[in-house]
Amino acid sequence: MADHLLEVRNLSVQFHTAGGIVKAVRDISWHLDRGETLAILGESGSGKSVSASAIMNLIDMPPGEITSGQILFEGRDLLALSAGERRLVNGKRIAMIFQDPLGHLNPVYTVGWQLVETMRVHGSRKDEAQRRALELLTRVGIPSPKDAMRKYPHQFSGGQRQRVMIAMALAMKPDIVIADEPTTALDVTVQAEVLALLDELQNETGMGLLLITHDLGVVAEVADRVVVMNAGEIVETGTPAAVYHNPQHPYTRKLIGAAPGRGEIHEPSGDGEPLLRVAGMTKSYGAFQALKHASFDLQPGETMAVVGESGSGKSTLARCLLRLEQADSGQALWKGRDLLSMPPKEMFGLRRQIQMVFQDPTQSLNPRMSVYDLIAEAWMIHPEILPKDKWRERVNELLSQVGLLPEHARRYPHQFSGGQRQRIAIARALALQPELIVCDEAVSALDVSIQAQVIALLDKLRRELKIAFIFIAHDLPVVRDFADHVMVMKAGEIVELGTAREIFENPRQDYTKRLLAAGLDPDPEIQRKRSEERERLSA
Repeated sequence: MADHLLEVRNLSVQFHTAGGIVKAVRDISWHLDRGETLAILGESGSGKSVSASAIMNLIDMPPGEITSGQILFEGRDLLALSAGERRLVNGKRIAMIFQDPLGHLNPVYTVGWQLVETMRVHGSRKDEAQRRALELLTRVGIPSPKDAMRKYPHQFSGGQRQRVMIAMALAMKPDIVIADEPTTALDVTVQAEVLALLDELQNETGMGLLLITHDLGVVAEVADRVVVMNAGEIVETGTPAAVYHNPQHPYTRKLIGAAPGRGEIHEPSGDGEPLLRVAGMTKSYGAFQALKHASFDLQPGETMAVVGESGSGKSTLARCLLRLEQADSGQALWKGRDLLSMPPKEMFGLRRQIQMVFQDPTQSLNPRMSVYDLIAEAWMIHPEILPKDKWRERVNELLSQVGLLPEHARRYPHQFSGGQRQRIAIARALALQPELIVCDEAVSALDVSIQAQVIALLDKLRRELKIAFIFIAHDLPVVRDFADHVMVMKAGEIVELGTAREIFENPRQDYTKRLLAAGLDPDPEIQRKRSEERERLSA
């Protein structure tokens, strides 16, 4: 019998690039037992996702190369198996939940077909697979699961697509689930539900869960042990409580120090003439009313955070404001001019004043363009902003501001992690020096230290340049650190609106209280109490 369900021994992985050899994973060792949750914690580029890809045989070789080590599953070295033998393991015995659901769901097939096909490939009968697919969509919280079976990936929100990916990974009741940032795109209540679901399935089946994350709150909620990685190496291991309360390595201390939700709550700067005044904005898709008479004011240099579960209307509100969707009725007065009825030519002139950072950088960044071209494109469209001989210097400045390096300008989007791609999208939005930036989950995929850096950057821009923000987010500690006002949405309606202090310290609506209770805290002791409060509210 093997000592452990899964054991990684002295694994090293490197990549051959035009700039030389990159050592992504350096001689790491760890193990996972049946029924255990092991969290691998680290920032983008730490090697955590590369090591998971090695387990699933997903590293392209070349340019990748596994230079040393063993990956033992029930005592058998996966690296020594044939391609046919690996296919019997991958998906059925070891399954993976990927960070980017849109990049791993086929856009031309319904999600129901894809779920059923996953099971049929591994020998399930069609009727059995259909029944199981419906059960899985129900368990991961997809609304109207029978209708959802007939929908395509683009018809779901980002959080809902991630739930579909989780259902697909769980389809064959695997022995091990590798979850690569599985709750990054999920709102707080669904995140809590999904983590609870994974815990429930562990109790039922005894499966091991390998959780790859940058979220200290997720570690505090579910992990039995944690491995901290930095620059391809393991720098610390231990229980979540031991690592949080008594970190031994400077890198671990830096991660804990960057955790959001500990700073002073912002106080609004005061009244005045609004930069943006929204009144009675509605939007329907057939019989479904996605937005119901939304009304609010936004002052120059202030941040309005928009929180709520997937499907609450947050992104619809943002897309209607930017005329990416046409609102059915209402007004959105920008310095007194109605954005919703403005002629297209006049709207084009305002585009540089109002920018958006989208939730999914895979969709919003053109894969055929280099990072330099993606950022400089703004100045091609609006040449009055910056002379061409200054473009290179400004691109380098913007990349540095969001935590990237000047040499990254030569690369393409697919050569970056999900968090790094989001930083590129933020740099592109800043290129036009806008007066309002609409951030749709703009920092949800970022590591805690880079997240803190980007929030500090956005806060600095707000104070110095009076840039206003509409900040759509599910990460409530980040909202607490950054927002002046908070708008709580449910089923297309604004159910509560107030200052950040009012919402976080004295919420009036039960729905708001449930959202706050569902938030995750990096301190395992605080998180345990919060989980108990969540159970009490749901009882």
